[in-house]
Amino acid sequence: MSDARAQLRWATVEDEQALALPGTGERITHPEFAGVEFLHVRAKSLLNHVPAAAGLPFEWTINAYRGCTHACTYCFARPSHEWLDLDAGRDFESVIVVKINAVERLRAELRSPRWQGQHVALGTNTDPYQRAEGRYRLTRGIVATLSEAGNPFSLLTKGTLVTRDLDLLADAATRGVCTGVSLSIPTLDEQVWRDAEPGTPHPRARLEAVAALADAGIPAGVMVAPIMPGLSDGRDQLDAVIRGAIEAGASAITPIVLHLRPGVREQFEPWLADIAPELLERYREWYAGSDAATSLRERITRTVHELVDRHGGPRGPQLRARTAERPAPVAATTAGRSGGEQLALL
Repeated sequence: MSDARAQLRWATVEDEQALALPGTGERITHPEFAGVEFLHVRAKSLLNHVPAAAGLPFEWTINAYRGCTHACTYCFARPSHEWLDLDAGRDFESVIVVKINAVERLRAELRSPRWQGQHVALGTNTDPYQRAEGRYRLTRGIVATLSEAGNPFSLLTKGTLVTRDLDLLADAATRGVCTGVSLSIPTLDEQVWRDAEPGTPHPRARLEAVAALADAGIPAGVMVAPIMPGLSDGRDQLDAVIRGAIEAGASAITPIVLHLRPGVREQFEPWLADIAPELLERYREWYAGSDAATSLRERITRTVHELVDRHGGPRGPQLRARTAERPAPVAATTAGRSGGEQLALL
């Protein structure tokens, strides 16, 4: 194993015997999760630093889980499973790493004199409100801990389970601690949703979650992301999700066109060949690098902005798209206080 790869591997503890709980490191099953195993581990740290060179609008992240039963074919976080000697395909969807000591570690880190109360983003790797959260309740504990400490945070999710925590989020938003929750809703197209995101809540249920958050006084944005060229970038398709977001009371609408990084492309292309083989060669042309061709990205983004403006909706922030010529510094991004976290937005 190369030094760089070794640096990126995610270590659970320095001394497993000293810190392990019964069952730590073993794969656990639960009757309500058919075909899914849970790997209980104890994290050395929960706060993960994101360097400025990554070009992201936050410096610190928290991820209580690794792997995701949403099973989105395009998920940026898939390659992170490979640092655990698991694969980015089926293992990513069916072996979920659970940092069972997440809340206690966060409490300790927030008390550290080195911590300066910086903004923390939740949901930058795998979804904090995926189905596992219903059992483990780690995200609720993390939200409560950050809120009690007055430490600002934001959330990104596709999980409607976020509405379970309306009480905590509304209180934190009232005090300016929760700066916003964003729901990722790439499309309302039933077939595209079923094909691309088989384990996620229905996109209209996500719009209902946006409305519930907004009604509770929580800034609730919609990320139309990822938009897949040739699959979900039709003007009518985009118009439907934008109108739905506006009607739900979204505080911001932000488009992001699909990225295909190495490790994700290998999962995505066979899926695309199966559901839309006529697009495969076009994708290889569009995606000579990790990002879609500049003209394609600009055309899709422009269409979204035109539709948002036409319907009187709120534009989200302009997010810098990383290009193939200037990829994110993966080694720097992952080598944070938590011993290494792959970083992804979707």
